[in-house]
Parts: sequence; C-alpha cells; structure tokens
Amino acid sequence: MSGMDEYGDDPWSVPSLRPTLRDPDMVTPLVHLYRGELGRLTSYRLRLDTTTNWAVGTTAGIISFVLGTPSAPAFGLGLAVVLNLIFAHLESRRFQRFEMVRQRVRLMESGFYVELLGGRPNPRWHEELRDSYLSPQEDLPWWRAMGLRIRRNYLWLLAVVAVAWAFKLHTHPAGPMEAAALGNLSGAQVMGLVLAAALALLAWAVAVGPQGPE
Repeated sequence: MSGMDEYGDDPWSVPSLRPTLRDPDMVTPLVHLYRGELGRLTSYRLRLDTTTNWAVGTTAGIISFVLGTPSAPAFGLGLAVVLNLIFAHLESRRFQRFEMVRQRVRLMESGFYVELLGGRPNPRWHEELRDSYLSPQEDLPWWRAMGLRIRRNYLWLLAVVAVAWAFKLHTHPAGPMEAAALGNLSGAQVMGLVLAAALALLAWAVAVGPQGPE
C-alpha cells in the first residue's frame, strides 16, 4: 500500500511527503499568496471607510437642509435614517468579506510565519487555509456583522439624527406634538415608534458584543 493510499489524499498528513519551509516550491507561493491577501485586506478596509464616509456626508447634508429650511418637515430626517441603514447593510456585507480575508492572513501568520521564525505553529493552519479556498464561507453571520457596524459607526450617526429631530420639533412654531405627527399617526404615536426603534437598535448593538480590532 502506498503512502498516499495509507494516509488519504492529503500529503500534509504524510511526514515524508509534507513540504518543508526549506522547499522553495512551497515558500515562494505562500509568500506571494500572503502578499496578495494582505493587499485584498487593505482594499476591503478602504471600502469600509468609503461606505462610512458616504453615510457621514449624506447625514450631514440632510440635517443641514432640514434644520436650515423652516418649511422642511421634521419627518424629512427619516430619509437620513433609511439611508444610514442601507449604508450599514452594504458595509456589513463588505465587513463579512473583510473578516474572511483577515482570517486567511491570520492563518498564514500564525502558521507559516511562526514556523519560519522557529516557533510552534497551529498544526492545522494549512488545512484550514486550504478549506478556506476550496469552500469559501463567511464565518461572520450577517446579523452580527450588521450589529457590529451599527455599534461602531451608525449608532452615533443615528444619535445625531435623533438630536437634530428633537431640535426641529422643539423649534417648530406649532409645537413638538404637531410637528411630530405623520399622516394618521399622532405626534405621541410617532415619538413612541421612534423610541422603540432606537431601543431595538441599541439592544442589537449591545447584543453582538465588542468588536475586535480592524
């Protein structure tokens, strides 16, 4: 029985067949792979910043218009809320891919480079890295990615919108309750819905826990 028949299809499980760090056929591709993934990681990080910048600019523009235009209704700030949630969704999808690439980079750092420097690497790093390419999966679920982006950026943007809304209501000539009314909903009902939505977002952001470094 041959070594491959005995140990299966994974040459890494056969000591005599396992590539070593002295083998240029292994080292050179891994170095290039690491550099490529590091470049992708940087690219995704910049894309996260781009989405946040869009959200900040859009929010500032809408708030400036609503507060600077006496005839603009207070519910116009709801557009800022909707757009922020859309941006948060886009950013959460990008963050999922960012985390997947960061995990690959981390596997190479904790396995390949630790071993190269004479340390004791994660013994399964090559298997986990291989599986990441054979079956790419976003280990970070959407609900957690969304909650993390809300916690990191969008909770504060939405808080600014809420303050602007409260200021708009307070300065309205007809009074806060009249200014808050929307269609068949009274001002008190609208305020109750806004408070419930704010508490739900806050609970979501708290439930996902702290975010690791980016």
